[in-house]
Amino acid sequence: MNALWFIFRLILRDQRKALLRGAALSFAVLVMGAALLGVSGWFITGAAAAGLLGIGAVFDVFRPSATIRFLALGRTVARYGERMLTHDATLRALETLRLRVLRTVLAAPFTQLARLRGPQALARLTADIDALDGISLRLVLPLVAAIATQALAFALLWWLVNLPLALFSLIGWLGGTALVLASAARQSVPLSRKAEAAMQALRARMIDMIRSRDTLAAYGRLRDQAEFAQTAQNRQSGLRRALDRVERRTGAAQSVLATLMAGGALWIGAVSVTHGPMAPAIAALGFFTTLALAETVAPLRRAIAELGRMSEAARRVRRTLTVPPAAHVGRSVSVETLSIRNICVARPGTKTAIVSGLAFSIKPGETLALTGPSGCGKSTVLQAIAGLVPVLEGTINLGALPVQDWEEQALRNAVTYLPQRSALMAGTVRDALLLAQPEATDADLWAALDAVALAAVIRPRGGLDMVLGPRGDGLSGGEARRLTLARAALRRPALLLLDEPTEGLDDATADKVLAGLRAFLPDAMIIMASHHLRETATADRTLSLQ
Repeated sequence: MNALWFIFRLILRDQRKALLRGAALSFAVLVMGAALLGVSGWFITGAAAAGLLGIGAVFDVFRPSATIRFLALGRTVARYGERMLTHDATLRALETLRLRVLRTVLAAPFTQLARLRGPQALARLTADIDALDGISLRLVLPLVAAIATQALAFALLWWLVNLPLALFSLIGWLGGTALVLASAARQSVPLSRKAEAAMQALRARMIDMIRSRDTLAAYGRLRDQAEFAQTAQNRQSGLRRALDRVERRTGAAQSVLATLMAGGALWIGAVSVTHGPMAPAIAALGFFTTLALAETVAPLRRAIAELGRMSEAARRVRRTLTVPPAAHVGRSVSVETLSIRNICVARPGTKTAIVSGLAFSIKPGETLALTGPSGCGKSTVLQAIAGLVPVLEGTINLGALPVQDWEEQALRNAVTYLPQRSALMAGTVRDALLLAQPEATDADLWAALDAVALAAVIRPRGGLDMVLGPRGDGLSGGEARRLTLARAALRRPALLLLDEPTEGLDDATADKVLAGLRAFLPDAMIIMASHHLRETATADRTLSLQ
């Protein structure tokens, strides 16, 4: 419940006025509904009694009729306004919350981002946020309006009817509803949590299947993955059906409670009329008002059915929003050299060193190749130099400052890191390149493409306006790799870190690319993680990590 309250406070802070107005209108709707049925019951009974007593001609029918008409029309208008205000405010607040989550995720440390899979991120930004709309719309606002209406009804019934009926209505509705909803929550909370987990599993499996459809088809596993997704779908459907049964049973229990409340109010009214001075019309007002109060608690069953889903989503979103951002303080300085002194590094998320006592330095215009077998730590060393993972021991100085003391944006301007697998998004070649340097001109873009021997390939296929599909579809593996190299070079960094830069290229093309990069960045310090002889042959120095 703490997580739910945390999220509601965020929603309320973003849309306080609209939600408060919506809550007031929701309260007005319930009050008008109870008053409408109560006044109608009093009017019908009073008119019938007046007719039996022969005083129907003098019975005032105009003011009660006008009151009933006002309550009916007012209730409709208030309901419309309440829906407009609360739904609009909630959707706006969720939009703000989604952006807040996205900003937090993007500012998270690299080690956390590296563990975040695409489907998980999508679920966090869509399914979890979507599940939170019920906190205000179906839980907090209906609950507050119900309690306020019950309290007002208690006071009015005490004043207009008698205390026994007022106490019976208040205790019966609140106590009986609490018992019904508590029983429903014990069944629905675990079911809704499991149903949400199954839905997110289905979403992740479907995304994985769509993204990897070519590979799955090539290995004859596409049907197996489809069946894997279908299993999640069947589980989610089964859980939803079970949850629907719980909600229907809760509705039936509320109907039974309404029947008991109506019977009790009728009995109290009959006793009061038989043994006391109460008029039948007043007893009818109490009976119909008590019956109308069923509307105050009916919407809560939907909230209870989704309570587990909302709670789980609220906990995940709250956990995301409380992640400390990646801290980079200090100032930028000129980059004269990179100096590494006896560092020990471990893979992200572990404390076991895979590289120990590493020391070297490199100056502008030099190229250094890190070699060694797969898994020896070449990529991790590059990530540590880029400031993406911390070192266990030693120091990495870029210029006169340690890497961790650089201001974040200044560090990214000075250092560019190209991992083994770089993402290309749907769009044009121009879009892909401008991601690295939004101010670049077309001449700059063509120069970068020339540097990686890709310009001649791109020109006849649409040039910079060539459209790429998701993940760079439309380019071969080697062409996609060269485009990411051009994008990295376009930033003109002082330090360029390349992880297996010519993977997927033939020797002749690789030689052209490596020579072109050095010509394009004559003063840059370049460090390559390599296991190809063609890469080490172009380096000024080679350092083996054994």
